[in-house]
Amino acid sequence: METLTKTEERVMHILWEIKQGFVKDVIDRMPDPKPPYNTISSLIRILEKKGFVDHKAYGKTHEYFPKVSKPAYRRFTFRDFLTNYFEGSPGNVVSFMVKEENLSGEEIQEMLRMLDQAENTPDDPGHDQ
Repeated sequence: METLTKTEERVMHILWEIKQGFVKDVIDRMPDPKPPYNTISSLIRILEKKGFVDHKAYGKTHEYFPKVSKPAYRRFTFRDFLTNYFEGSPGNVVSFMVKEENLSGEEIQEMLRMLDQAENTPDDPGHDQ
């Protein structure tokens, strides 16, 4: 899997939301000013070549749908982010958040609760949050 551009990600978010649709359906959900039809059509074909999208053909018209799930892409991008910006250490992410994001006591307690819960929960590789 490869990292997507910001524009490709925006299109994928729309496809994940609508589950399947035509180029026009994607454009309809984009903010104004709307991009040209050909631009989004080309972008979706690029996503198809990258293996993120597939289609059903109805004559010359194509209905597109995601091949890669949002949770699968989230896992991939987070692992990539963790490796490239935090030396692969979840502890470095937490340290950064505590130092840089001015977390409230309530937010820190929530993080501790989640960590405690994760520690006491058996591994479930199919679980996506």
